[in-house]
Formats: sequence, structure tokens, C-alpha cells
Amino acid sequence: MTISKADSDIIIIGAGPVGLYLAGLLATMEFSVTVLERKTGIDHHSKSLGIHPVSLELFEDLGIAKKFTSAGLPIHFGHAFIDRKKIGTVSFKSCPKPFNYILTLPQFRTEQILENWCRLMDNISIQRGARLDSFNDRGDTVDVRYSIGDKTIDTTCHYLVGCDGKNSSVREAAGIPVLNKSYPDTYIMGDFTDNTGFGPDAAVYLHKEGLIESFPLPDSNRRWVVKTDDYIENPRREIIEKLLNQRLDHDLSEQENFMISAFGVQHQLADTFNKGRILLAGDSAHVVSPIGGQGMNLGWITASNLAKSLAAVRDKKGHAKSILNSYSKTSRSTAKTVATRAEINMWLGRKRRYPAIRNLIARVIVNTPLQRKMARLFTMRGIES
Repeated sequence: MTISKADSDIIIIGAGPVGLYLAGLLATMEFSVTVLERKTGIDHHSKSLGIHPVSLELFEDLGIAKKFTSAGLPIHFGHAFIDRKKIGTVSFKSCPKPFNYILTLPQFRTEQILENWCRLMDNISIQRGARLDSFNDRGDTVDVRYSIGDKTIDTTCHYLVGCDGKNSSVREAAGIPVLNKSYPDTYIMGDFTDNTGFGPDAAVYLHKEGLIESFPLPDSNRRWVVKTDDYIENPRREIIEKLLNQRLDHDLSEQENFMISAFGVQHQLADTFNKGRILLAGDSAHVVSPIGGQGMNLGWITASNLAKSLAAVRDKKGHAKSILNSYSKTSRSTAKTVATRAEINMWLGRKRRYPAIRNLIARVIVNTPLQRKMARLFTMRGIES
């Protein structure tokens, strides 16, 4: 990579699903990797849920796909409703095998699998409770200072990668501008024991009062995502129960609840994903709407692109700057495509006074050969880097 000595080839800031995947992938490419994570343990608040076929194929290349498929729940069918009336079913079984489904797995389980995998490799060091204090790109290496408790550690690397989320301190300290776009859309989300009768199938309701998504979870549980008129500062199970009663006449009052949260929607895109020896991946580089569940998967796709680019730099398969510029350009284009798809999902699910046109579009999609196209869009085909 360079003749200059460094303690690690790569330092990754952030041990979320993208940072851990990138660390493991780089280690299989014989890089030495240090991961610095501020949190002392994995957050069990379930966030992202769906693992798409393109991601499972990336995991299969590394020999770890079975770790996910044995823990998760495959969705082969998604039922579409207008208000309470079923209009059709989208099947993923026509998609390429073997991963002709969307896998649901709570994010904390995904992170556990990835971290356990990483810790089996001698060339990865994961430092939890580690706070990044500063870094300095010296041109041939990067000086990094971080703290664990009262102890300050100085180290060096060849490249520093920010995988530290949408409020990335790496991106900010590197002076990389970011496009921020907020949407009016707000939602409440909750995980409950399942009393729907849908089994392993998903359901999406294009209700006149706003979108409702219903996804199966492992262990006979189910996630509900419900469009709200405004952001709910203090989300409670009673709120989601009331909305589902009003819109679907569905009763969750006797079901066990594991998680409730509320969220708004943002789109973020960094102006560049590379600046000298400072690189961005995951939410540090791009944030898209969670409706459609493609953000985490987008992070894995672009992280795979980054790992291949770093290997090309190390193996002198071109000029480092041009290789990493290409990573940024290609990955930004992929992020824009995914963001557009997410915007379409939000548009379809918005509250409408006159929903006839939207409803007609939905009926055509699920009851014509366009259904296959929709299945490809849902499973993120056509955006692989």
C-alpha cells in the first residue's frame, strides 16, 4: 500500500453493521484492521430489519450467509392492501435463487453475528468504549488519537474510514460537506407478538390515512410501521394500538410489546466519500429513508466497493487517488438510486384526500407483469456496485 510504517492498515470508526462487515471483509483480504467504537456493547434497540438478497450474496462470498439465514426469517410474499381490501400479492420466488426472499433479522442480532465473525480473525482488533479524539492526515499515513476511559492512545494507519453514522465526527473533522434534506413524513414503529395470521408473509397497507407496514420477525413476532400526521415525541404502545384499531380494526392490546419508537425521515449525501486518506462508508456517507428497508443494505454494498478499491490501491492496480475517486463516484450514484426508490415508497404511502390515482397505480403493479419488476426493486436488484 505504501512504504510508510503504520500500526494498522485500516482504522474504522464505528462498529455498526457496516463498520463490522467492512472490517471482516478487509481482514479476509489480509489487511490489518482496528475498529474503534464509542459504545461499550451492542445496542439491543432494534432498528434496521431487512437483509436483502444482494447482501446475502455478499455474505455468501465470505462463507457467513448461513449464520444469518439460520437466525432470520425469510419473506417470500408481500400482500398489498388498499385500506383494508387486499388487491394482490408480490412474490419474491421468481427472483434469482438461492436468496429469492428478504430475510428479517433484528439489527442487534445482525451486529452480534458480524462481531463474533470479526473476533475470530487475528488481524482485527475491536476496541469498545473508544472515543475518537483527533486525527491528522499526513499524506502517507494518518495519525489517530483516541481515548478509552482515562487512557489516551496514539496510533497510525494508512487509511481512516468513518462508519460512525449520520452525525459522523469523521466526516465533520475532515471538512466534507453533506447535503441534508428533510421530508415531512413521520412514523411510529413497534415490535409485538404476532396475531395477524400472516405467518411468514409481509403486508403493506396503502391506507387513505397513511401507510402501514407489517413485517414478520423471528420467534413469532411482528413489526408494525405506521404513518403519523406529526412526529411523536413520546411514543407509546397505546398510540400504535389506537392507529391500527382505527385504520385496520386490528387489536394489539393483548399482545406483548418489545419495542416502540418514532422517527422522521432524512436524506443525506456527502459531497465526496474520500478526502486524501480519509474515507466514508455507511450512514456517514449516505442516509436514505428507512421505508423499504434499504439503508443498511446500501451500506454493505458500498462498503464492498470500498474494500475492493483499497485492495486495488494496495496491489498497485492504478493510481490511488483515481481508484478512490472512482469508489466515491460509483457509490454516490448507487446511493442516489436507492434514495429515489425510497422516495417512491414514501410517496405511495402518504395520506391522500383523493387517492384514486395512487390506488390505480398500486393495482396495476401487483396484478400485471410489473409485479416481477416490483419484486426486483424491493430486493434491490440493479443497484449493485
